[in-house]
Amino acid sequence: MVKINNNVESSSELLPSINKVLNGNLSTENGETILSFNNHLGKGKIRNMDFSHGVSLLSFNLKFNSDVQFIFNNKKFNPIEFIFITKGELYFQDSNEEATSRLQQYQNIIISNKKSSQSSYIFPKDKKIKVNFIMILRDQYNLKSNHNVDTLEKSIKYIFDKDGDKEDYSHLGSFNLKIADLTKQLNKTRDSGIIRSLTIEGYIALIMAMQLTEHHNHINDVILPESLSQSDIKKIHKLSGFIVDHISEDLTVKTLAMEIGLSPKKLQLGFKLLYSKSVNEYVRQHKLEIARDLIKNTDYSISEVVYKIGNRSRSYFSKIFQEYYGILPIDYREKVKSSTFVKS
Repeated sequence: MVKINNNVESSSELLPSINKVLNGNLSTENGETILSFNNHLGKGKIRNMDFSHGVSLLSFNLKFNSDVQFIFNNKKFNPIEFIFITKGELYFQDSNEEATSRLQQYQNIIISNKKSSQSSYIFPKDKKIKVNFIMILRDQYNLKSNHNVDTLEKSIKYIFDKDGDKEDYSHLGSFNLKIADLTKQLNKTRDSGIIRSLTIEGYIALIMAMQLTEHHNHINDVILPESLSQSDIKKIHKLSGFIVDHISEDLTVKTLAMEIGLSPKKLQLGFKLLYSKSVNEYVRQHKLEIARDLIKNTDYSISEVVYKIGNRSRSYFSKIFQEYYGILPIDYREKVKSSTFVKS
């Protein structure tokens, strides 16, 4: 594992510190520091942008060739971290280093580390990672007019207080696609100058507000239509096996939602989050993949294959098979039999 130790006093020192190991190129554009690298360690970009009242944004868009551990000494620079991952996953170790927490895509994550401790984030190898860290220095943020920190839930309010860094705190909350949409819009900002900085700062405020709202709802067991809990995610993961086992049946959104006890809207949200597909798109893909394997590995006729995956029309099956694989089922079977065709 590659280890990157960071003992810095401010966010502006982070990228130069990281670059001591990554050996990339540092540049500054529109008040933003950018670290680009493409070498034996991996490829990608890390961006940092500072704003007033102790707010900064650290964004990662990269893939490492080895596991990489970012280690932070929290004595001099110890922000509250609002974390949101739009691609991949990370692993976190707090100051005790007794347990490693998995930080998942689209999950609402808020972390505050004990002062004078050491914490770390592990980026797994060969995984594309896109993650934003909104970092808040509590002493500076509390000087902001109308910060209204005192209106927060008691369970999180104390980490904003001047003594809020005396204990570790972590919130690994629900999965939320509205926050994901905002984060993606932030990362796609292409303006320059004051328009860019104002746009990014605005998105940061909105994302923080939504992350704090999710925290409030999570603590108070309020379930919103656009959020998914850990138990919801487990149910949807389990459903993928049910779909394969019952592929010949009429698998509608309604019947699948009833199978796992979620609303159709929640089910659709979960499939978009986990698989970037609607339920019907996911089911159709599995039907086509199973049909392909049956055509390739058995002597079933095309009509029998169509029946076994629960389709009623051979002509429709041929149409969608060709759209997905670029070849008609009957032609695929003939090519599979020939030595000139490489099986997939």
